[in-house]
Parts: sequence; C-alpha cells; structure tokens
Amino acid sequence: MFVQPLREARLMFSLRRSNPVFLGVDISSSSVKMVELTQLGTKVELTGYAIVALPPSQTSSAKDGRIQVVGSAIKKAAKQIGTRCTMAATAVPCSAVIVKTVNFPASLREDEIEAQIELEAEQYIPYPLEDVSLDFHLTGASENMPGLVDVLVVASRKELVEDRAAALEWAGLKAEVVDVESFAMERACHRMFQSADGWDEGEAYAVSDSGANATSLIVVQNRNVIFTREQTFGGHQLSEEIQKRYGLSFEEAERAKKNGGLPEDYEEEICKPFMDALGQQVDRSLHFFQSSQPQISVKRLLLAGGCAGMPEVQQHLDCSRDLPVSVVDPFAGMTLSVRATRAKLNQDAPSLLVATGLALRSFE
Repeated sequence: MFVQPLREARLMFSLRRSNPVFLGVDISSSSVKMVELTQLGTKVELTGYAIVALPPSQTSSAKDGRIQVVGSAIKKAAKQIGTRCTMAATAVPCSAVIVKTVNFPASLREDEIEAQIELEAEQYIPYPLEDVSLDFHLTGASENMPGLVDVLVVASRKELVEDRAAALEWAGLKAEVVDVESFAMERACHRMFQSADGWDEGEAYAVSDSGANATSLIVVQNRNVIFTREQTFGGHQLSEEIQKRYGLSFEEAERAKKNGGLPEDYEEEICKPFMDALGQQVDRSLHFFQSSQPQISVKRLLLAGGCAGMPEVQQHLDCSRDLPVSVVDPFAGMTLSVRATRAKLNQDAPSLLVATGLALRSFE
C-alpha cells in the first residue's frame, strides 16, 4: 500500500511544466555544471555558464559531507556566473530511474489517473514505495490502442532525489524540478534541431554522452527517448594513462588532455587506443539497440560530454561508421551574453548538454 499521497511523493521529482526561470544544474560524480538562459523575444540567450570540478574523494565521503562538498561547488558555480536566480532544475542519471509507459482510458481526468497510479504503483516499481520519488506525465493518445492515452511513469530512489535537493539548498538555491538526464538531453537536442534545416522529428538519432566515469547512449525518435544504456568508461581513464605515462599529477594530466602540449608519442600511444575503446563502447550500445529494435534505423550520432570536447574525438569516431557523426553544440542558434565567450565555449559546450536541457525547462 502506498503510504503517502502521490503529490507528496513527487514533491521533489517533477516532470510537469513550469513558468519560472531555472538555473540548469547538472551534478555528476566529477563536476557541477551550471547554465543560465534568458528568453529575449523568440531568441534564447546564454546568460552564463560554469563548470566546477568536484574532488575525487567526494564519492566516498559521509552523506552530510558529500552534500556540503557538492553544495560548495554549486555555490561557486553560481558565483562565477553572477546569477541572481534562486530556483534550479537538476536531474538524476538515466541508470537511476525506472521509466514505464502505461495506458489509461482517455476519458479519465488527470487527478483520476493520479489516483489510479497511486493504487497500482507497486506493479511498476520494484522498491518499497516509501523509498521512492514518483511522477507521471501524459504524453498523448496511444497510437496502438484507440481510446487510451499513454502515460509516462518515472520513479527514482527518494534518497538520490533528496540529496540533490539538499545540495542545492546548501548553496542557497531551491530545487523546483528534478528531471531525468536523458529527458534533458532530448530537450536540448530538440531546440538545437529546430534551428537546423531539413530535420525530421521522425528520424531516429543517438546521443553518446561520455563523461569522466561513464558513457551513456540514448536513442530518440519523435521526441521520445526509446533506448538508454550506460557503461563504466570515461575520460578519467585517459587522464590516468597520461598521468602514468608522463609522470604528471592527475590535475596536470586533465589540463594537458584539454589544452595540448603533450609529447609527440601521445597521439599514437595514448590517445588513439583510448578513442578506439570509446568507439567500441558506442558501437556496442548501438548494436544492442539495433538488435532490440531492428525496425528502427538510427540516422545520425551526436557526441556529448567532456570527451566530446577533445579535438581528436570526431576525427576518430567518424571514420569507421556508416552514419554521420557530429559533436553536439546545445547553444547553436542562441545569442551569447558578454559573460559567455565563444572561444572557451567551443570546448566546453558538448559537456553542457544536460545542464542546457535543464535550463530550457524555464521556457516550456
């Protein structure tokens, strides 16, 4: 039996539309990324952004200490941007959520659907319901079942949701929305495609987001995320190889990876094997998707995350694939404020896809 009203269970886990302006705050294991957007008529402006690294030890520290460390990074990011906004949208990882599409009679009101989900939630969620944050969203009439509507039910462990809200609160912000990273990625890509010519929403595309410790792949069609997969592989492995090979500190290896200046053998001995391994991770996920849904053909691959900001990545991943590969730019078609310079942004933009998608919740 669900022991608390559904409206309380989803208090900090919201898929609903909202009007206030939010900071997009992407909290990963290695950094906090923050994006602030402003709408100017029909245009969206990048007001500012910040990326603040988290110390490696934060993942193993006590819960209160971890919240304080993350909260401090959020506070530092807000200070760098110079924002006055106090409301934020953040997200939980794709791997930490359960997503189910269920059907209800189209004649039901939304409050009646809510009551029905409350009664039937145990069918969708394999965890004790008192430990879960839950929300739902009506996505429209069912294509295959006339007279019914599709309802997206999303759940995550309450502790994960509340920890993110607590870190934002520590930094003086309020978590108005806790989204899902894959939904934020889709939202940012959709806005980007709207400014491109010849884009068909029915065309399936994949986004590979390769961060410090994990590489996730989502497939999107008709604005629906139809596939997600995450693997433990990321840019920290490349930094560790650089560190060992050239006797650098981890921080020096991170800087050298982004800014260059490494010895001549770096490209062939360190970078190329890493890129080959990254390509294998992406291919493995794409093959897994194609085997599960052979009727859908992926038409393009977008690269996001910190690894996508490396100058070598597209060259390595584009050469052996039948589908076009490009590095994502979530700010394509946006105007830039004086606080957001394009030179630095070109390198950072691919890693800001989730934060941008979260900030775009302000304009839905």
